[in-house]
Amino acid sequence: MYIHERKNWPDFTWDQGKLLPLLTDVRHLQGRLLGRMEATGFIVREEATLETLTQDVLKTSEIEGEELSIDQVRSSIARRLGLDIGGDIFSSRDVEGIVEVMIDATRNHKNSLSKSRLFNWHAALFPTARSGMQKINVGQWRNRESGPMQVVSGPYSREKVHFEAPSYDRLEKEMGSFIKWFNTKPETDLVLKSALAHLWFVTIHPFDDGNGRIARALADMMLARSESSTQRFYSMSSQIQRERKAYYEVLEQTQKATLDVTLWIEWFLGCLKRAIESSETTLQAVLSKARFWESVSGQSFNDRQRSILNRLIDGFFGKLTSSKWAKLGKCSQDTALRDILNLVERGILTKDVAGGRSTSYKLNLQRKS
Repeated sequence: MYIHERKNWPDFTWDQGKLLPLLTDVRHLQGRLLGRMEATGFIVREEATLETLTQDVLKTSEIEGEELSIDQVRSSIARRLGLDIGGDIFSSRDVEGIVEVMIDATRNHKNSLSKSRLFNWHAALFPTARSGMQKINVGQWRNRESGPMQVVSGPYSREKVHFEAPSYDRLEKEMGSFIKWFNTKPETDLVLKSALAHLWFVTIHPFDDGNGRIARALADMMLARSESSTQRFYSMSSQIQRERKAYYEVLEQTQKATLDVTLWIEWFLGCLKRAIESSETTLQAVLSKARFWESVSGQSFNDRQRSILNRLIDGFFGKLTSSKWAKLGKCSQDTALRDILNLVERGILTKDVAGGRSTSYKLNLQRKS
């Protein structure tokens, strides 16, 4: 018997005493992180949000076996945040769709959830009304033709079935109850409500596809409410991707147990705690970028230099040569070399000591202001 088949569904219960120490730790980490970021200034916080949402979009898609272009995702998010990261990168419709969903969930977290909003999210995720080669119902609940909805993981032909969702004829009632609960002023902590929202939605599995991504978006939306912030500084989806095996195991155990969901919430809070702790690497990179630009605040740069320096700070892959500079800056080789030598003279770039046929350069983050 699955939990949605039990008599008192969806009256979840949990062991408050067992969860309280972990919830307290999470709330402390949230407060410390938000306080630290509050001291950095709005632009730095938006840069951190850009990096966090980029990872969130990439990883929530990877969990479903879909790999997106990091450059396309980052460009799409930066455009919506009003950040200039240099270069005009085309983003495919599927990238634009998941970015729209994540941005709407977190930036507009105060807005009520509705059936039409969920339908719009679903339509954004599947702009061609297809999931791979298969045609699906878009912007509507799954129907009789969809057949039984089984939640699976693993590669094609070797999938593991974790549970079966409620039948299609229950969806209107089930989703009506869920949406009403989601919008009701909580009697429990909002972090706990985030865990319950994820579990409840993924249990119903109301769409033909995209349920996992929307469940994680809803959890992020509730976490944004818990922090009263539109800016994101940690990625829950990244941590779930790292713990994907455990995620599906605890989800399956919970679906086949009673309505006491202590096990699920305990795992969710632990995962969230580790997500916040893991944000340190991302935030250090953002703060390093802010310190760099602060150190050269009195100097002038042309648009090409500023754009390409930002890409170097963000982790440009491969060696930087004048040819790559010309390509990135959309300029001639001679102009690229003048840009580079100007930065070398100021100690901002250094020439690679390895030398060779093609001289390369790297950013000098150890320079003195």
